[in-house]
Amino acid sequence: MPSFKTNAVLSALAGAASVMAHGHVESVIADGLEYPAFALSNFYNPNHGPLVGWSTTATDNGFVEPSAYQSGDIICHRDATNAAGHAVVSAGGSIFLQWDTWPESHKGPIIDMLAPCNGDCAAVEKSSLEFFKIQEVGLISGAGVSGTWASDELIANGNGWLIKIPETLAAGNYVLRHEIIAHHASGQPNGAQNYPQCINIQVTGGGSDLPAGVAGTSLYTADHAGILFNLYTNSPEYEMPGPAAPAIATVIEQRVPEKVGDAEPVVGDSAPAPAPAPTPAPSPAPTEPEVPEVPEETPSPVPEQPEQPEQPEQPEECPALRRRRARRAARRAARRHARDVRA
Repeated sequence: MPSFKTNAVLSALAGAASVMAHGHVESVIADGLEYPAFALSNFYNPNHGPLVGWSTTATDNGFVEPSAYQSGDIICHRDATNAAGHAVVSAGGSIFLQWDTWPESHKGPIIDMLAPCNGDCAAVEKSSLEFFKIQEVGLISGAGVSGTWASDELIANGNGWLIKIPETLAAGNYVLRHEIIAHHASGQPNGAQNYPQCINIQVTGGGSDLPAGVAGTSLYTADHAGILFNLYTNSPEYEMPGPAAPAIATVIEQRVPEKVGDAEPVVGDSAPAPAPAPTPAPSPAPTEPEVPEVPEETPSPVPEQPEQPEQPEQPEECPALRRRRARRAARRAARRHARDVRA
């Protein structure tokens, strides 16, 4: 028969195994490029290169409980410190967060938020960050423990979660706060388990939208219906905790995006500007087609008419001749008249 000591050891080992199974985000794919987040090995090797995931002391893959909602631990996990690098993503692009593992028993919602850094996210004070939601998924279908939750969808997607960056979001540096809330023990006070993960991103392109946010220490209250929630009552209703989602928030279909390569985290406070669209060369002003010069038409020379020879001047007729001519004409007229009478 096992001794009390043996049972205590087995219980502790089972508990430790359960804790270690919770998981964390170990890499992200932003617009097809993979960046390193914060793996547990990075905690034990402080000489690693820049990461995009904030480091924490939660080496047990543990959680933040409701009694710590007003402490800095709820912002980016326990004792979280800034990541040195940023993952670059375009507004309207996608980010895929890859967890190392997640237990099926830890059912609950997944909430994704952004907070502008107003500069380099590697230097921002986490207490100054103000978060707004860009995606939230809770109970998808069914009811209670037998229903399908966002965490079940993450497991079915290879322990990965896809987020869309709003197309109209203002360009700049942001902290992406990605969180699973486990409800397997939240039917009792202080039983909910929050697993926040923070990633530095640089958003390029976009518009001018920048919704108002809420400080991390004001996101949740311990007695909210979406925190103090009994998973085993098989209720088909679930109220999402946290502030209301703004209009730019969306919910997209989960899938694993294609990875096209690896990328080094971008270090610095200046997000790369989107490549300017090529400026088309100005079109030349339309020109009138060149009309060949028509030679000036010159009138054809008119041939000179030969001068008519002057008519010799007729000598003036003498009076005697005129009288004889008149008498002859009179006699001819008398003869014609006589013929006409006889006829």
